[in-house]
Amino acid sequence: KQSNDEKNGDTRSMQDNNDIHIVNKESVEKLTEGLISHYLPQLHTSKHALQELTQNQVILLETLEQEITKFRECNSMVDLNSLFTEAKLYHNKLVNIRKEMITLHDKTSKLKKRALKLQQQRQREALEREQQKEREMERERQLIAKPAKRT
Repeated sequence: KQSNDEKNGDTRSMQDNNDIHIVNKESVEKLTEGLISHYLPQLHTSKHALQELTQNQVILLETLEQEITKFRECNSMVDLNSLFTEAKLYHNKLVNIRKEMITLHDKTSKLKKRALKLQQQRQREALEREQQKEREMERERQLIAKPAKRT
């Protein structure tokens, strides 16, 4: 005896109390096409959504990296500004030290000239005193009584 299913090309058999269904290729292909046609549009939509999301993430990462770079540059600029401020401060200190050194040099030169003049004046005074002593000694020698010569 053959049932209607067997006439259509479907065969059934019992093995170890399990039902095994054998389906012809045409049915499998139609079921597969139906399943694919049912889920494929949603899968394409999901694929496009995921691609767009991935693109947006890449753009977001690039933008984030650019912003991080800007922040680093800003920090570098702040560091540079503080370095320039510090350099200006030290430059002003150097200028003041230079002015002070010039002033000290001028004062030192004036003191050296004054010391030289004082030394020369003391030497002149000492020479004059020495000459005065010699004159006084000569005068005293002349004043000392000389024995008269006998004629």
